[in-house]
Amino acid sequence: MTFDPSRRRFMTLAAVAAAAAPMALRSLQAQAADLPKLTPADPAAKALAYSEDAATVKHPAFKAGSHCANCNFFKGAAGAAYGPCQLFPKNSVSAKGWCSAWAKKV
Repeated sequence: MTFDPSRRRFMTLAAVAAAAAPMALRSLQAQAADLPKLTPADPAAKALAYSEDAATVKHPAFKAGSHCANCNFFKGAAGAAYGPCQLFPKNSVSAKGWCSAWAKKV
């Protein structure tokens, strides 16, 4: 067996990345908790017809059963009332909310 410095470097970096991942996730969750809640009056929210409660949506693009918690852009924890959204990076959105950019979580 021969010494392969690139393999050793890869293994070292993989171990460091595996150790750092949980800390990075905790940091993201802490940041999400600090985000102000998005209001329907916000210009970006208006542009995407955001509603804090999908049950009240009357939009032609709305599909029954769609809400932020099952949207691909919602990055909140399962069961959380509010969470970060990739479309509104400066705000948290309601898990029960909806906007016209809704895309089914894969």
